Amino acid sequence: MIIRPAERTDLPTIDDVFRVSFCDTFAHLYSAEDLAAFLNQFTPDAWQAEHDDPAFAFQVGEQDGVVGYAKLGPNKLPFIDPEGAIELKQLYLLKRAHGIGIGRQLMDWVVAEARRRAAVRLVLSVWENNHRAQAFYQRYGFADRGPYEFMVGKQADRDRIWELVL
Repeated sequence: MIIRPAERTDLPTIDDVFRVSFCDTFAHLYSAEDLAAFLNQFTPDAWQAEHDDPAFAFQVGEQDGVVGYAKLGPNKLPFIDPEGAIELKQLYLLKRAHGIGIGRQLMDWVVAEARRRAAVRLVLSVWENNHRAQAFYQRYGFADRGPYEFMVGKQADRDRIWELVL
């Protein structure tokens, strides 16, 4: 079980992990049209542009291949002062990686990388009914800062914004 910086060659696998994990967890909530519209935003060019942008950072977790990843980037969440904030954009694991410690290792990297980048706050959003993820972030000291509408196609989900003062 290791974590390491993502390389360009990892991007197709990261995309697969994202799609499988997102669909395993959330696909039942959306129409096929809304789900497709959301997933179609994640193109090879979009992944590569973020990977190549120094404002973003990717880390992958491996156990017999890549089973998860984390992505940090500029804060785009509403009502969070952007000064000194960095956003955990994505932290996804395949189901077979739940409970084996890779999520914890990736989150430890996220916090360390945010500090290395001199961020004073780490922010993220979580679907309001994803209690497993919320409990995970609470263990790191994140606090719930309020509701946020996260769009999947034309459907607005009610997410919660969470913040950790570093």
